[in-house]
Order: sequence, then C-alpha cells, then structure tokens
Amino acid sequence: MKVVLFGASGMIGYGVLRACLDDDTVKSVTVVVRRPLGLHHPKLHEVVHADFTDFTAVAASLDGVDACYFCLGTPSAGLTEAEYTRVTHDYALAAAHALLPLNDELTFVYVSGNSADSASGTMWARVKGRTEDDLLALPFHAYVFRPTYIRPRQGARPGTCSYRLMYAATSWLYPVLRRLFPQHMTTTDTLGRAMLGVTRLRGSGPRVLTSTEINDLGARPLPEATS
Repeated sequence: MKVVLFGASGMIGYGVLRACLDDDTVKSVTVVVRRPLGLHHPKLHEVVHADFTDFTAVAASLDGVDACYFCLGTPSAGLTEAEYTRVTHDYALAAAHALLPLNDELTFVYVSGNSADSASGTMWARVKGRTEDDLLALPFHAYVFRPTYIRPRQGARPGTCSYRLMYAATSWLYPVLRRLFPQHMTTTDTLGRAMLGVTRLRGSGPRVLTSTEINDLGARPLPEATS
C-alpha cells in the first residue's frame, strides 16, 4: 500500500506517519510539506510544496497512491472564519481534487473534530462540518475521523506552544479520563493504525468515526498487503 500524508509536522500527522512507517503493509509514504521534516527512512518520500491551494505542480509525485491521510490543521483561536476556512476547508479540498483524477478507488481520511456540524453556531465546528460534507460528496472512499481527546505518543507533540502547555498540564490526568470517558479518548498511534485499517474497508463501514470506532479499528490486526 502506498499513502500520501498531509500535516506530518503536526502532532496527529506525526503519529500517523510513525504508524505508517512501522507497518509492513505500507510500502511507501509520501509527505507533502512546506519545509523538510528532517527525518530519514527508506519508505519516506518528501514533497516540498508552498501553495496548498494548488497541487498541480506536484501531481506526478502523488500518482499511484492508495490512500490519503489529511491531518493538516490549525487552531481557530485568533483567526477569522475566512482565514480558518482557507486552511481547514480549502487545503483539504485542493488535495482531494488533485488526487481524485489519479485514482477513483482512493481512500481519503480527513481528521475533523467532535461536534463538527455545518449548521453549528460555532465557527470551527461549522467550517469542519462543511469540509466533511464536501469531502463525503466526492466519488472516492472518504472517511471522517472525529476524535475528542488525542494523547500524543512515540514522540508526537503539539505544533503550537499553547497546545504543548495544555497537554503538559493535563497528561497526568489521561489514565483517569480514559477510565471515566473511554468513548472520548484515543492516542496518536491508535489513530494512525485506524487510518490503515479503514483503508482496507474500501468504502464499506461507517464513514464518520468517533473515538470509539477509531479505537476499535486501531486495535484490529491488519490483513496482509495485496499490493
């Protein structure tokens, strides 16, 4: 299996990248980044690209992939709706439209958030929800992940200072929160394994997955690769 990953420099994307590199069913991982990650692995291929609203110039590097894991995102705090829409919605749809002509059997997994809803009165939830709707309407195997709390593992760390401080202050609570609210808890490596698992479904199963479904899928053994 060949995958392309957006957002590999962030906490979620890095966790997904590690899961892909560690799994024998994945033969290659192409990461689309603005700046080199500084990582080296036989399966890892970097595509450095500046304009995330237009991937025409790098389309050849995306050909032949079986799955796209779109983990790119930004906090909504301090952004206007137009600014947040550009990163959250426009980047994801640009990637989807660049990949669609290359493989109509592609699996596209988009990391959204719990409570995303295009009719929401909350800006981030409304933009995320609209992005979900637009991706799910495209003619490929689209899935939406809606995690609530994601625990970073295996070197994954939040990309912003405020998020790093928040996770540092609350990490000791995770065992308690997991016992009290298991339906809302997951980890970066579980999320990565779930993305690999959902790719094998080839469009079947629920298309919108919360932490409960993510954890269930991430705990299943992957079948042997066929390509």
